[in-house]
Amino acid sequence: MKIIRNKVIPFPGYKAINLFGVLFVRGNAKIDEKTITHESIHTKQMREMLYIFFYLWYVLEWIVRLFMEGNAYRNISFEREAYWKESDTSYPERRNFFSWVQYLRK
Repeated sequence: MKIIRNKVIPFPGYKAINLFGVLFVRGNAKIDEKTITHESIHTKQMREMLYIFFYLWYVLEWIVRLFMEGNAYRNISFEREAYWKESDTSYPERRNFFSWVQYLRK
């Protein structure tokens, strides 16, 4: 995964954002292995959904989860998988296709 450090993306208050498999890091924000693993999982999710469908599904699921109990962002299936597995640095390499589907239920 390519990492680009800059002063514009992401917005102030955030340290990194993954856009189409490229990790944009704000200034000198510290990026640890956990963050790299989390974002690598998102890159795998994006690829298997041909990028555009990842973003469409992400937004739609976020909207649906706004009306459900709990934190909408944290309950998105993509985020649930990434947060659950971010401590396992080998997970992105052995991850099965569409593993995020099992995180749809709550």
